[in-house]
Amino acid sequence: MATRTHRTQQERSEQTREALLDATIECLVSLGYARTTVQEICARAGVSRGAQQHHFTTKAELMTAALQHLFGRLITQVTASAKELPPGPERISHGIDLLWEAYSGTLSTAAVELWVAARTDAELRESLRPVDRALGHATLSLYREAAGDLPEAEVETLLLLSVNLVRGLALDAMMGGDEARRVRLLEEWKATVLERYLAFTG
Repeated sequence: MATRTHRTQQERSEQTREALLDATIECLVSLGYARTTVQEICARAGVSRGAQQHHFTTKAELMTAALQHLFGRLITQVTASAKELPPGPERISHGIDLLWEAYSGTLSTAAVELWVAARTDAELRESLRPVDRALGHATLSLYREAAGDLPEAEVETLLLLSVNLVRGLALDAMMGGDEARRVRLLEEWKATVLERYLAFTG
């Protein structure tokens, strides 16, 4: 049986879309939002402007889709890692480490660039809100499952506090803050969460 070598139109279209999304994230991280142009994105993706406009009609739509694309990858990664969390109290420390890995690095840099721009760009802001909410809901669902016997309200409170902490620490890292201080704060927070976990589970 002959091996198929030609890609279908749908496969070519999906590859073009993914190249645009990856190039958008790359531009946001390396250039920042203000210097990220559609022309630069197309050049890095090796895609024509006509092909880009076929997939995304506005810059805000392209930016939002790129962030959603990155979120999707991270959720897949966190889901796989969450399944391997150890039983008992150890899972608290490992779970917070997973959050730090997910919300720092490329995600943090790209998201901060877009949210700062969204402050004065209503179209971008309205596009980003549902993506950010979807990430929050997906993360909460994962950690509810991993939390075992903790009450749902407690899981939600601890997760939201943890997410906001790691987002703040990620911003601190972007601004060149002290790494040792970030490590110390994460360890202090793990101890606090563990104490509350043990109070509920005994």
